[in-house]
Amino acid sequence: MIASKNPPKKSRRGSLFLEKKTKTDRLAAGAWFDKLVALQARLRAPNGCPWDREQTHETLRTYLIEEAYEVLDALESGEDAKFAEELGDLLLQIVFHSQIAREGSRFTISDVIREVHDKMVRRHPHVFGTKVAKDSADVLKNWRQIKAKERQARKVPAEGQERGSLLDGVPRSLPGLLEGLQLTKKAACAGFDWDAPEGIFDKLHEEILELRRETELNNPAKLEEELGDILFASVNLARFLQVDPEIALKKANAKFLRRFQKMEALASASGRSFEKLARPEKEALWDAAKRNGKAPAPRETRQDR
Repeated sequence: MIASKNPPKKSRRGSLFLEKKTKTDRLAAGAWFDKLVALQARLRAPNGCPWDREQTHETLRTYLIEEAYEVLDALESGEDAKFAEELGDLLLQIVFHSQIAREGSRFTISDVIREVHDKMVRRHPHVFGTKVAKDSADVLKNWRQIKAKERQARKVPAEGQERGSLLDGVPRSLPGLLEGLQLTKKAACAGFDWDAPEGIFDKLHEEILELRRETELNNPAKLEEELGDILFASVNLARFLQVDPEIALKKANAKFLRRFQKMEALASASGRSFEKLARPEKEALWDAAKRNGKAPAPRETRQDR
């Protein structure tokens, strides 16, 4: 449950997308879901698709992550048709993994749906039970308490065995930014948190100074550790400010890409090769790209005089 402060862009083609739907398209969701499950089973059958038959849970891991990011890109585009398509690709990954598990007699897609359905009922007692939640803060508080009880019930320690950590439940396979976000969220829920963002800014400054010191000492063994501390502090700051660090970094990457391509375009428009420009000229183009203005005039060199 990672909330973003940035609402999704308003769709530009939502009504047009719905208008294009035919009567066949408007089959009930359950009917379409059954067709999708049957289709994936057919692809995995002995006379199905060789590629699909070769896949395992492990080989599909990359696709699961890629599809999730493509959903985010489609959401940002505001194109409903693209958004629906990418959500479908992500859904296919769930069906694919469930089919592989069914073939091993471990679980089925029905088990997957039942588990999440029952979980949502349990974790919304203010809707399906008698508990009262005044606002979303109460909802999140109840959610965390119920989730903690469920985890404890699954991990009842034997006599003499130590109880698990309050930070248990964060998959180590998560990308680093997301893992750090989840760890600091759990620590904050346990009361281990900063009182104000100023403390995290001070921590960031402290970590940067430590990295600079290790750089001056030419200590490669410590550079990775100190740089990691800076990234972790940045993730903690993002959590405190209620910003998703992964989405923030993706947007920063996209901004850098736009500005770099703008620099290249400005250089080309003035008849120059970006690669061959001197560093000061590249910096001038960067400033121009940030202003989204015109390229600065080429600097005069001694050879031009």
